Amino acid sequence: MTDSALNRLKVLPQYCVPQHLLSRAVGLLAESRWPLIKNTFIQFFLRRYGIDMSLAAEENPTAYATFNDFFTRALKDGVRPITEHGIACPADGSISQLGAIDDDRIFQAKGHHYTLNQLLGGDEEMAARFRHGQFATVYLSPRDYHRVHMPLAGKLTHMTYVPGKLFSVNNLTAGQVPALFARNERVVAYFDTELGPMAVVLVGAMVVASIETVWEGLVTPPKRTLKHFDYAPRDRRIELGKGEEMGRFKVGSTAIVLFGPGKMQWNDALQAGSRVCMGEQLGKPLPSESSTGR
Repeated sequence: MTDSALNRLKVLPQYCVPQHLLSRAVGLLAESRWPLIKNTFIQFFLRRYGIDMSLAAEENPTAYATFNDFFTRALKDGVRPITEHGIACPADGSISQLGAIDDDRIFQAKGHHYTLNQLLGGDEEMAARFRHGQFATVYLSPRDYHRVHMPLAGKLTHMTYVPGKLFSVNNLTAGQVPALFARNERVVAYFDTELGPMAVVLVGAMVVASIETVWEGLVTPPKRTLKHFDYAPRDRRIELGKGEEMGRFKVGSTAIVLFGPGKMQWNDALQAGSRVCMGEQLGKPLPSESSTGR
């Protein structure tokens, strides 16, 4: 059997399992305050993924009230310095892919693309702002810090909850499931920044109990239908600085950052598979026409 065929077989069970039911069941266990359950889960994760608790604000793993509290643990001050120059990486993890958006097509893995329109829940107006722009996909493994932070300072203008599947988002699945990140449940947050429009897409995954933002809390409408949130009114004005927390995942997932055309470029040292830490320089602005004398 070829490696490709073997990989397809490994992913096949994900099509068969009741993804949302399984995720809800895991979510209930992850919120348990019974010490036997939550400490068993925590100790398993510590052993399985080699998590370094010396980075955490609370180093004692059994001090967390629930597994989810442990999983979304805060880090000590200064552990993740925020770059003073350019665009900050939104999360700890690894680069799944990054580069230019080909018209409206985003590269997922060899042989797989998806469109901006698909990713953004069919919003053609929003998709048009990022055509020919730039994207970066950051994968958060179970061992990573699971809070997502602002790549740039920005004013929140709109948010969309897009219902969907809950496939795993690891590299194996990304190489086998077409349009993976445009099929999974996700939350899209749009910001106005010094580099124009920026979107941060929080993509759910298998057994992810929830996606939360700092301004709305848990974002999962009961009927799991497309939902829009408008932040244009003055009484809903929300501004976040570079490096501020914007959201978090309960269990592993992916964050995708989008910028419009001609505004920025990614760090040349980064490529698919590169390990990244929240706050390090992910990219930098392109020189403006005025600064180049044109």
